[in-house]
Amino acid sequence: MDNIEKEGNIPRIYVETSVVSGMFDDNDHPIKARPFWEAVQSGHIIVVVSDVLQQEIAAAPQCVRDFLNSLPESQVERIASSMESEVLAVWYIAKRVVGESSLNDCRHIALATVAKTDAIVSWNFRHIVKRSDKYNGVNKKFGYSEIAIKTPYEVIHDEI
Repeated sequence: MDNIEKEGNIPRIYVETSVVSGMFDDNDHPIKARPFWEAVQSGHIIVVVSDVLQQEIAAAPQCVRDFLNSLPESQVERIASSMESEVLAVWYIAKRVVGESSLNDCRHIALATVAKTDAIVSWNFRHIVKRSDKYNGVNKKFGYSEIAIKTPYEVIHDEI
């Protein structure tokens, strides 16, 4: 866990929907994500939660909503979509990082980018994690910083 804190700064990590809902999957995601959520609970990570995440989990099972609501408010930063983040999300589609059906995935990346978070965590390999180079290529083209796109496991075990 020492890897995640740098120079006394608590990292701000944007949490994409799959990481919250993934805590209730029948695979190894809950086990691999547990240290991430423990780091949040113990004050070592601030999770950045967006209106897009809130909208997506509104239809999720109650246990998912309860899990998100159980996080200490001191460890949660809430952000909202803006014209800037919406335009960047559309640019990801226009530059063919992913197709139009993945617009919300693009919104997550754009929100994390515009908010200048330290990283975004996701279990969505197909539309998010494995396309980090493409998202960052668009970010660079439009003057934004690169963003680390990792799994919760990687945030705990790797440098951000």
